[in-house]
Amino acid sequence: MNAVTAATPADPSTFGERLGVHYAVGRWSSVNDDLPWTPSPRSVPCMWRYRNLRPFAIEAAEFVKGDAAALRVITHLNPAHRDYEAACGHLYSGLQVLKPHESMTCHRHAASAIRFVHEGQGGWTAVNGDRISVNPGDVVVTPSRLWHEHGNDADDGLVIWQDCTNDPLVNTLGANFFELHPAGTHLDPARRVDTLATWGGLLLPDTRSRQETSPLHAYPWDKCHEALTTAARAGHHSPYDGTILEYTNPATGGPAASTIGCTLQLLQPGERTTTHRHTGSVVHVVARGEGTTTINGTDFEWSTGDTLCVPSWAWHSHTNRQSRDEAVLFSYNEFPLMDRLGLYVEEAYTEGAHTEGADVEEAYAEEAAAGQQP
Repeated sequence: MNAVTAATPADPSTFGERLGVHYAVGRWSSVNDDLPWTPSPRSVPCMWRYRNLRPFAIEAAEFVKGDAAALRVITHLNPAHRDYEAACGHLYSGLQVLKPHESMTCHRHAASAIRFVHEGQGGWTAVNGDRISVNPGDVVVTPSRLWHEHGNDADDGLVIWQDCTNDPLVNTLGANFFELHPAGTHLDPARRVDTLATWGGLLLPDTRSRQETSPLHAYPWDKCHEALTTAARAGHHSPYDGTILEYTNPATGGPAASTIGCTLQLLQPGERTTTHRHTGSVVHVVARGEGTTTINGTDFEWSTGDTLCVPSWAWHSHTNRQSRDEAVLFSYNEFPLMDRLGLYVEEAYTEGAHTEGADVEEAYAEEAAAGQQP
């Protein structure tokens, strides 16, 4: 048996520095950052007012042109990580403007994208050969690695929509790709594709293939809102979200995008939901109405067009401030990813429950709210 080598005398004062030379660290020294007792997201609650950012989006359309216009988007930054282009968690959000008779070169990327249309007539998106006309309230899904392009056919007037993507997640994983179509467009005039006509009805084609990517790319506002109000009349209701329905892949019943969930929820006049929290971040876009979302004790008062975010594990509730009219929120979230990883947890608020990091979040929230007030 070999003799035991005598241990070097411990020197805690220089231990970290000496160990760092070898690109290593004692885990006990970073346990609060890397091994928290409860979920500790970087993002904090925040809201971006549409009326404040819309003029900037329109101004940018006057000088960002040509190929650069494909990325002419006003990105929503979370005040807790301005250097990390995510609105909340690993979800990206930004406003894009299309001028009359403007179109963008066909491209594809690894990230999945969802677009919510704020305003304008004449806008269109083409996904995997399907050229889709879009109107306010419509939702278009661009799955990962599918060719797509978009533009504005109107003679007058802007089209403004919101880009909702998981670019931050894909970038963090080191898996993003971006590619321009060699021909500039992927559309074939001789090939007519209409995914809404094929997959948007009560009766569907053969779904036994269980394809992961949704074959349906367009979710028109009128059909979705009708489904939402019908569900509300039928008594479909959650104490935490009001009447809420999910945009789904009709072939599988799963989420419209494999790693991003999106929903449409209705709050009745005067309704206040029960406070709860869950793992997974959510970005809300106000489709209609006025209300208040309370996140970790801070009130964010919103109106049509505004965007707000609820970080993972943050207590939150919604209130429709209107006494006569409904309020409708479009939202996208990280839930599909959480489900696949077995990490989704949800709980209702009970007396005595406390908010971790409330002081820090409140400071950021006050800063964000102050910057967005008239």
